[in-house]
Amino acid sequence: MIAAFVESLTPPSPWFWLSFGVVMAAIEMIAPGFFLMWLALAAIVTGLVTLILPIGFPLQLTIFAVLAIIIVYAARRWILLNPIQSDDPMLNDRAGRMVGDVVTVVVAIENGQGRVSIGDSEWSVRGDDAAAGSRVRIIGNQGSLLVVEAI
Repeated sequence: MIAAFVESLTPPSPWFWLSFGVVMAAIEMIAPGFFLMWLALAAIVTGLVTLILPIGFPLQLTIFAVLAIIIVYAARRWILLNPIQSDDPMLNDRAGRMVGDVVTVVVAIENGQGRVSIGDSEWSVRGDDAAAGSRVRIIGNQGSLLVVEAI
């Protein structure tokens, strides 16, 4: 019954698939998710195939589905094997970027807890006891909590 319904449909023109691919690529550019561009590629290839070969809608849909699966799988595999390397791996890790900096204690570190001044803000720290006004070096972080040592 479903097969008869699909067979009765008028096959879309190749321009439908090409337009569909361009629209998905445009949506990917507006709201990047790194997924629609692979479906856009499958739609564009399906459109190019239908320009060359006069095929019915079920075969067009099958070509699109198979291409989409193959392209998404291949792209995912390629991305896993070739990860994007950043010039600045600590770009979004503000606390991690501070490792090695020497800072001033503003609230004495007692029982391993205190606060330090960094720029115009204060950060919670964990480390050896130190008096307010002393200098400490940041040696690591645990989330937004900095780990310090006396210098």
